[in-house]
Amino acid sequence: MQLIQQKPLAERSIGAILIDNGRLTPIDAEKILREQKLSKLRFGDAAIKLGLLTQADIDFALARQFDYPYLGVEDQTLSEEVIAAFRPFSPAVEQLRALRTQLMLRWFGGDASRKSIAIVSPSERDGRSFVAANLAVVFSQLGERTLLIDADLRAPSQHKLFKIDNGVGLSAVLSGRVSAQAAVHKVVALLDLSVLPAGATPPNPQELLSRDLFSNILAQYGESYDVIIIDTPSASRSADAQTIAARSGAALIVARNHATQLSALQGLVGRLQNSNVAVVGSLLNGL
Repeated sequence: MQLIQQKPLAERSIGAILIDNGRLTPIDAEKILREQKLSKLRFGDAAIKLGLLTQADIDFALARQFDYPYLGVEDQTLSEEVIAAFRPFSPAVEQLRALRTQLMLRWFGGDASRKSIAIVSPSERDGRSFVAANLAVVFSQLGERTLLIDADLRAPSQHKLFKIDNGVGLSAVLSGRVSAQAAVHKVVALLDLSVLPAGATPPNPQELLSRDLFSNILAQYGESYDVIIIDTPSASRSADAQTIAARSGAALIVARNHATQLSALQGLVGRLQNSNVAVVGSLLNGL
């Protein structure tokens, strides 16, 4: 038996990619090719004209060709709140990509010591975890080796968003029970994204996060990843966010429109600056 070597995605046709993913049958592909030849249209335009594919199908195939992975809306491997994985061309995700560009220019841009940033906010329900998760996805779609760390050891959520086991995570790493790499989960569907969940809730989160071991772990991860996004608890709940931001060196502040109080936001900025944290920018969520 002769093995047929499959071409890299970038060299494969849109039709072949869609057939492999069950979105197109070989018979329908032949119909599209005939229409393409007769009408002198591109494959995608011919398919849409015949009603055999949608624009979403074409976008899916193009994303696979150019190593820009995202999931179909019917996929249930991740929570639908990870919108960058499902709707990468939506206005909200376009804004996240614009934010990614600003962060590349202001913080990550080429300095090997600048690998980590904490996502912080003054209050509960400001959207930190949502922003952290989706920002990590858009960085990974850029081809950056990205690690998302859930450092909210009090009420973690990233394991729910990415549907991974939370039995072993950051708390176990910080307590020395497992190695740094053993607790990391690779998000297979998104190529360059990995997630370190928070793990079991410890009785002493502030003490664990204050250990020098946290800084050492971040430095260790910095050797394997280009970008490290860190989710944090709300600043109103504890001093954990300030500690985490100090370890990472930089912070992005998230505020919710018509909800976050200006005094709380100013107080958080002041505390971070007093801890020598670079406040790289802010994001107004919920517009």
